[in-house]
Amino acid sequence: MRHRKNTAKLGLKSQHKRATLANMVCSLIKHKRITTTIAKAKVARSLADKMVTLGKKGTLSARRLATGRLSARGPGHTADKEARKRWHKDNDVIRILFEEIAPAFKDRAGGYTRVIRVGPRPGDAAEMAILEWTSSVIVPALTAPTEPTEEKGKKDKDKEKEEKKS
Repeated sequence: MRHRKNTAKLGLKSQHKRATLANMVCSLIKHKRITTTIAKAKVARSLADKMVTLGKKGTLSARRLATGRLSARGPGHTADKEARKRWHKDNDVIRILFEEIAPAFKDRAGGYTRVIRVGPRPGDAAEMAILEWTSSVIVPALTAPTEPTEEKGKKDKDKEKEEKKS
């Protein structure tokens, strides 16, 4: 019986679930917005909020805890030099978390992420959601109005040239 067990299983074994959620939160940190199922978004939201709380502390201990939670393997787990280099390249997520995302939420007590339902997935009708940061400071490209691209300007100039020729 699962009485008083409040963790979401997600149909995964514990190691797979941990790795999946770590990858989702790393993607959220890198890309500022991810699309996933509602169940996974709710669980990842919890982990992402905890990582921002660690980021707000800003201590070396908090940085190590975040690194341990977000990386499936740290640099000490393998003897392969190339694997360590790849890990350090991906370790940039910790820098983004501690230097860009956490300072944006310094005055906020919680609720750093939001889950927006977007409807069923076409293939299997699973309910999908967008998981994103709540601050407009972090997601300026998504909330800012778009400017016309250079291609539109070129088309306008081409039309003007054709009109002058006529």
